[in-house]
Amino acid sequence: MKFNVPSKTLYSFVAAVSKVINSKNALTILNNFLFSLDGDTLTVKASDMENSLVGRLAVTEASGSGSFCLDARRVVELLKEMPDQGITFDIDDTNLEVKISYPNGIYNTIGINGLEYPSQARDENALNISFTCPTEQVMKGIENTLFAVGNDDLRPQMMGILWDIKPDRIIFVATDTRKLVKYTNSMSQPGVEGSFILPLKAAAVLKNVFSKEDDIKVTVTEKNVLFESASFTFDCRLIKGSFPDYNRVIPTTNPYVLSVDRHSFINAVRRVGVFGDGGNGLVKLKLTPDTLTLKAQDNSYGTSGWETVPCDYNGNEFIIGFGAPYLIEIFSTISTTEVMMKLSDPGRPAVCVPGENDPDSELLMLLMPMNIVD
Repeated sequence: MKFNVPSKTLYSFVAAVSKVINSKNALTILNNFLFSLDGDTLTVKASDMENSLVGRLAVTEASGSGSFCLDARRVVELLKEMPDQGITFDIDDTNLEVKISYPNGIYNTIGINGLEYPSQARDENALNISFTCPTEQVMKGIENTLFAVGNDDLRPQMMGILWDIKPDRIIFVATDTRKLVKYTNSMSQPGVEGSFILPLKAAAVLKNVFSKEDDIKVTVTEKNVLFESASFTFDCRLIKGSFPDYNRVIPTTNPYVLSVDRHSFINAVRRVGVFGDGGNGLVKLKLTPDTLTLKAQDNSYGTSGWETVPCDYNGNEFIIGFGAPYLIEIFSTISTTEVMMKLSDPGRPAVCVPGENDPDSELLMLLMPMNIVD
């Protein structure tokens, strides 16, 4: 078996596929890539038994066919340092000796029989839904919700992103009980209905690997979801269970609206937060019609700070407290110049929305307040 491939092209594929591999694997063979040659197409596969990612690329001077495994870390590090030129893989089918050569050098190693690499069984007859959507629609959904995914092992259903698929839109939802994000995108119409919870790791891999693809075909079964593009196929295990009813926790009657410049607010929160309690990060917001006052203090060290930010506010004056890290996360994810915060009283959640939503999309973020003693 033999083939030639540009080093940097192969590096981009193995670097992407390697994102699935865990730092520690129960099965030693999962530390390897599975290379398979079929005609002029080379596939590179990595797996952690719950997720598997396959990259496909064209090669030249191909002869023979078959599969073999090579240590993933060694392959990535070698290709990273290779100059941008064609390299030849020559595999001895009898003893799996692998010779990697280019004009200035030759590297020898021993591969493992590709038949030893574990495969994930899929029930082809299982009921499923399938649709194709622009990659941009998926990327925006993940980018707007990824930061809000929970990390509590006691609430596994919250340790992923809910895809609530409607015939005319996709709704992406994530929550950790302190904050909740609901992002609706109707850039394309799936034409089907269903839902699944995509784990955090799988969402991160999808975001990093598929971002430059044009379209993604999504096929959902009871236990797995399959993402397919021109260059990659990603099969991942879903989170079992039901996601909380997110619509029930979103307030519909928050009459007071605060509008503030996003950059000014974020910078003020960061400065004031320096003098607050590092344990809970509480920042108190005092709302008046023309001025928003931010205050933080740490009684243990005798420090405090306050700052004012111009705003537009139409409600009664009151004080409400939020965790500074959560405010920064939410306001950093929203991209508009102005951000609106809809409020009702100091004990009820705030709803944060962009000053203006992008076409075909709607972003809503909910943040629970903290108890304050004034």
